[in-house]
Amino acid sequence: MAPTLVHLPNGQIVTVSSVFAGFSFKANDLNVHNSAFPPGWTIIIESQENVDDEVAVDGQESNDAPKKSHARRFRSPTLHGDSLFISSISNPSSTDFKPATSPTRRIAMMLWATLWWLMLEGKPKPNPHITTKGLNDHIPEEGKPKGDWRINIKRDGIFKGRHLLPKLERMGIITSEDSCVGETIDDRTGDGWTHMFASQRGFWLIDPRIFLFTLSPTTHSPFPGASPYPSRPSSPNRDSFPPSRPDIAGDMPQGPMTPQAQSPGGPFASGSHLPTYYPPPPTLFTFTNNIRHPIRQKPPAQGETFYTRYIPSVGQFLSFRVASLSHKSPTHRGPVSGSTPTFLPPGSGVTQGSLPSIANMTISPNDTDLLHTWMNDPRVNALFGMSGPRSVQEKMLRDALNAKHSFPVIGCWDGKPFGYFELYWVKEDQLGRYLSSHDYGNWDRGFHALVGEREFRGPQRVRVWMSALVHFCWLADPRTERVLLEPRVDNKK
Repeated sequence: MAPTLVHLPNGQIVTVSSVFAGFSFKANDLNVHNSAFPPGWTIIIESQENVDDEVAVDGQESNDAPKKSHARRFRSPTLHGDSLFISSISNPSSTDFKPATSPTRRIAMMLWATLWWLMLEGKPKPNPHITTKGLNDHIPEEGKPKGDWRINIKRDGIFKGRHLLPKLERMGIITSEDSCVGETIDDRTGDGWTHMFASQRGFWLIDPRIFLFTLSPTTHSPFPGASPYPSRPSSPNRDSFPPSRPDIAGDMPQGPMTPQAQSPGGPFASGSHLPTYYPPPPTLFTFTNNIRHPIRQKPPAQGETFYTRYIPSVGQFLSFRVASLSHKSPTHRGPVSGSTPTFLPPGSGVTQGSLPSIANMTISPNDTDLLHTWMNDPRVNALFGMSGPRSVQEKMLRDALNAKHSFPVIGCWDGKPFGYFELYWVKEDQLGRYLSSHDYGNWDRGFHALVGEREFRGPQRVRVWMSALVHFCWLADPRTERVLLEPRVDNKK
């Protein structure tokens, strides 16, 4: 298999190559001169024969001798028959990067990136339909029930650690149907942790900010840009002086002892190089217009990017940021496809942030001007009815930014704005007045949408950005169970 590139949501790129009995993953952004081997990891993956997609009916095979399953080389995914483990890890040189604060979290990040490659990066998918012997043999394929795609995690290689699998299970990246304590007193035996698996359905609902982070460069590292996306502000310390706001990171001087690339910001930004996930706050209630609802957490700031994901089918990064009233176009601070090299020579004086790219160019109109152009398009005006002078769209944007139950969003392909969206909580929205209480819950959301740029129209891209907005709603609060849309009755699309 030819090497393939895996684009992680935080902009990092990993090269995947086939090796004996498995695959190697090499981090392009950490390919520095002091490493004996490019930093990365190797997985062993195999498939079990006769356990792929068939389920026996109770009692149907009681008189038959049990069939023996045996491992074979992994060729294509199966629904339940694949298993993997991380066999080895190649660490970057300690001269260039400090060791990870938590080795367990670094292993979790490797497993997350591996599952991202297997499940979501355009790989072939297994047949989702389940064949139940003696029951639905003659049912057409599309009429058979669908199963959840699972990848078994073997307690082998790196995963042999006494406490590693329990920690990964607590993080939510793996699980087991065996939820009992068990009788074994000696936890070194690993009993109870031999049937762990990762579910595609569950993996899709895990916020990647729990697992993705960057390694911190050492004080004298000649590769300040090798860890390309550090940017969420952190508390000041003696060695560095990060800016207080990610949107001005490129304009503020960095600490003299830790030179860094200009930060593109985004949901994975971290000046401390740590995961940026924060759990939802506890539930507190209030009243709005005589409607009892949870107190909502404040949205991200104006211009802040809160979702990024590489889309293999179009070869671009999709991102969403909060709309801004600034008279300047917000600088895109996030990954774009093929924007800059991932390796910079030492002593060159060049950083990722100083190279020309969409990420540091401000040539597009500001958000108010974008809305003015889009809303005066007859196609858009027929649905939104917000045409008119620039003051009309500016007032609309101000009202959207001041709404307590919703916020305005600009969608971008590789940093170029393409559409306007409004994400709202259904319970406080006017839509909630027309639905019964059984149709929505406290945490259910909805959104309005328009695509303003003609070059980004089409069903292929619509399916992508629509599923991405739904995905964000799932990640933003795991208590969300439904995402609603309310198209006009005369909207033929």
